[in-house]
Amino acid sequence: MKHRVRIDMSFENEADAKELTGYARNMAGKAVSINEGEANEEISFYDHELCRHDESQPCTRLERIEIRTGRGEQR
Repeated sequence: MKHRVRIDMSFENEADAKELTGYARNMAGKAVSINEGEANEEISFYDHELCRHDESQPCTRLERIEIRTGRGEQR
């Protein structure tokens, strides 16, 4: 059994977004992926995006970290 946390929050202030992203980056070393390399894999990750949906524009990904525990790497 795993304990999964999913968070999707938008912030007006860039500093607040960076604070949460920094915390996620620090916790990434403890995260695991499930069934890595198999057809039903679930890779742990976090994304930091610049959201422009309120301006009728798409999001821009600023950072993505995927935890690939079986290979011991982070992307």
